[in-house]
Amino acid sequence: MSSPGPGSVPSWGPVPDDAGDVVAIGGDLSVPTLLAAYRGGCFPWPVGGLGATLLLRARHLGGLRDGRIRNRGHPGWALPWFSPALRAVLLPGEMHVQRSLRTRLLSSGWRTTLDRDFPAVLAGCADRPGAWITPAMAGAYTELHRAGAAHSVEVWSADGDLVGGLYGVSVGRVFSGESMFHRASDASKAALLDLADRFLGAGGVLIDCQSPTEHLSRVGQRLVPRSAFLGLLAAVRDDPIVLGDLELPVARLAVR
Repeated sequence: MSSPGPGSVPSWGPVPDDAGDVVAIGGDLSVPTLLAAYRGGCFPWPVGGLGATLLLRARHLGGLRDGRIRNRGHPGWALPWFSPALRAVLLPGEMHVQRSLRTRLLSSGWRTTLDRDFPAVLAGCADRPGAWITPAMAGAYTELHRAGAAHSVEVWSADGDLVGGLYGVSVGRVFSGESMFHRASDASKAALLDLADRFLGAGGVLIDCQSPTEHLSRVGQRLVPRSAFLGLLAAVRDDPIVLGDLELPVARLAVR
């Protein structure tokens, strides 16, 4: 894999088994670059402050040269590209619904949509302490959404308020989740279950969660070696699927 320079489209070749989690630094956030990265099992994750300084001073990250990305309004941010050695994934047909969540789904009156308000979901995900979604990242994923590759799930209250959601990138029959948020307890979990239901119905086989979290462990997260993830991704990334965009009640998810 070559390290992408500003304005270039990276060549996302096979990631060596002994590579670290960071496999490149630099490049841009254009639609072609992002599509190539996700098809190769890589994703960007900006780092600021001391983390950026350390990354940009590094001399050997998987044998790749360092670069700088010029994020307008965010000088000093580094753009690492990750391909974790252990990948956190969910099988959409095998997710767990705990009793308390089941009760919430049945009683909340929430409804879900797909791609109804991608900008609002993106803003909700960015409006959190420590959020890594810079203006440059928000703009890049908005363009990716316009290109038909990035999607959002919205969770709406009975009064029509946006109470949670998530967004990510569809690569054939793999969906790579990027971020989620909630303004009501369990709303982000409802968004994730809704995505799994829609994705499974469309023929999806794997939800890529990128990195493990305690939250994901409660719904059935698995850790798989990078080589296994990349092999599956290569096998299904060219399979077209269409996610259903009907407005649906979350109560249906309680019977999974």
